[in-house]
Amino acid sequence: MRIIISPAKKMNVDTDSFPYRDLPVFLTNTEELCRKLQNMSFEELKKLWKCNDQIAELNVRRLRDMDLSRGLTPAVLAYEGIQYQYMAPGVFTEQEYSYVQEHLRILSGFYGILRPFDGVTPYRLEMQAKLKIGEYKDLYAYWGNRLAETLFEETNCIINLASKEYSICVSKYLPDSVRFITCVFGEEKNGKIIEKGTMCKMARGEMVRFMAQNQVNTPEQIRMFDRLSYRYDETRSDENTYIFLRSEEKKADD
Repeated sequence: MRIIISPAKKMNVDTDSFPYRDLPVFLTNTEELCRKLQNMSFEELKKLWKCNDQIAELNVRRLRDMDLSRGLTPAVLAYEGIQYQYMAPGVFTEQEYSYVQEHLRILSGFYGILRPFDGVTPYRLEMQAKLKIGEYKDLYAYWGNRLAETLFEETNCIINLASKEYSICVSKYLPDSVRFITCVFGEEKNGKIIEKGTMCKMARGEMVRFMAQNQVNTPEQIRMFDRLSYRYDETRSDENTYIFLRSEEKKADD
C-alpha cells in the first residue's frame, strides 16, 4: 500500500532536525528542468508561476543559487502548506517516520516523485504549469507514465490523498491489477457533497498522521478515521472512493 499526496508551494530549509537519506529517484530529470528554468527571463518565470513580483524575485534567487545535491532538506519537512501543518511530521515518533518512509509518496512537478526522506531544495513549479520542455508540451507530457509506473512497481494498492492536479499523473495510467482509492472529505448540502479546499487539505494531513500513528496497513482501517469531525459514510462510499463527511454539529459550531 502506498499513499500519494500533493506538494505545497511554500517551502523552507531545515538541515538541522535530521539529515536526508537519499537523493530523489528522478534527479536527472530535475536537473533538466532546473536548467530550463534558469534559462528563462524574469517575466517568463513570473508568467509561468502566476505570482507577484515579490514571490517571483524570491524564486528567481533560489534558481540562481540552486544546488540539487547539497544543503538539502528531507522532503517531508521541506513543505509548509496546510496539509503538512496538520500532518505535523516534526513531532512524529521513530515508528511513525518509518511508516511514512515506507508508505508515503509526494508527487511533484519538479522532482517527479519523492519519498519522505529524499533531500530537496526549495523550488516553485506546479504540475499544471505550462512549461514546454523539448518535444513535450507541458509537465504532464514530460513525466508521462513514469511516476505511475514507479508506484505500480511498489504496490498494487494506492490511497489517493492528492489533488486532481497531481493524482491524474497516476490515475490516468491505472492498470486493472492496481486498486486506487480516493479519499473525499466533504460536507453535505442540498443532497450534494461539497469539498472545501482548506478543510480538504487539513483532513488529508490529518489522515496521513492517523495512518502513521495507527500503523495502518489495509485500506479498510482507513474507514476508522474520525478527526476534524469527519466520519466515514458507508452509504455514499464504494470500493474505490471513500467518502468522509463532517458532522452537522461541528459545522454549526464553526
